[in-house]
Amino acid sequence: MLSTRTFRTGAIVTTALAAAALAGCASEDPLATPEEEQESGGAVVVGSQAYYSNETIAEIYAQALEAEGFDVEKLFNIGQRDAYMPQLESGAITLFPEYSGNLLQFYDAETTARSSDDVYAELEGALPDGLTALEQATATDQDSYTVTREFADEHGLSSIADLADISDQLTLGGPPELAERPYGPDGLKSVYDIDVEFSGTGDTTVEDLLAGTIDVANVFTADPRIQTEDLVVLDDPESLILASNVVPIANAERAEELAPVIDAVSEKLTPEALVALNVSSQVDEESPGDIAAAWLSDNGITG
Repeated sequence: MLSTRTFRTGAIVTTALAAAALAGCASEDPLATPEEEQESGGAVVVGSQAYYSNETIAEIYAQALEAEGFDVEKLFNIGQRDAYMPQLESGAITLFPEYSGNLLQFYDAETTARSSDDVYAELEGALPDGLTALEQATATDQDSYTVTREFADEHGLSSIADLADISDQLTLGGPPELAERPYGPDGLKSVYDIDVEFSGTGDTTVEDLLAGTIDVANVFTADPRIQTEDLVVLDDPESLILASNVVPIANAERAEELAPVIDAVSEKLTPEALVALNVSSQVDEESPGDIAAAWLSDNGITG
């Protein structure tokens, strides 16, 4: 995924405003700081980005914990990492759904890790003291190379490597900055020996793919249009693209008690499940609370 995430819902909340919201949360001891509450096994504060998919995952975490008797406070729709990471590091937020590759690059911009396992292993070492990564999900929200179902069937495509068998000139579409990314046109050539023309399609990438003006599109893997438009995400057997799995980041002092509940969620959160959750949000316009409740029930995590 590109290093700057585009948030699509919710207001940007500054660190100061978020801290003020935390101060107003109910607690067993109204004079206790959030850190003191953590140490005494108090409320679990679940945070989220101002991004519809991330908020839905955070709501799933919160409801799963509530079902197991945890006292949960929700601090959703925070801004980007420079706003919420200090709160995570201080212990003011207990649990946050993150994305492994993007978070690793936040702490280590020069990382060369690409595969899901390698990224996760490096992330554990890159996190500051006081934070730990619980089990990551197979669900991802990362860059992908995607084609239409018709194009995949016509050329027998299932992976990026298969594109090398197409003799016609291919056009790759994506945001303009993809041209300079290590997994862009140069990466396709060096890793897969595939030559492409590049078109900076920006926000119209999927529309251009459907119109046939580009052959291959750079699409985030959790984009609901992958399902609604029956698009095909090509496998990446050589790990050209940095993996970015959904990974819960927890306060280290609470990780052991949270892990059984949250790891069970991660086990069920597949790529297909995340896309379906986003369809419920963006196409069906259901609320995060309703989406989370239905998903937890359907997956046998809550009654």
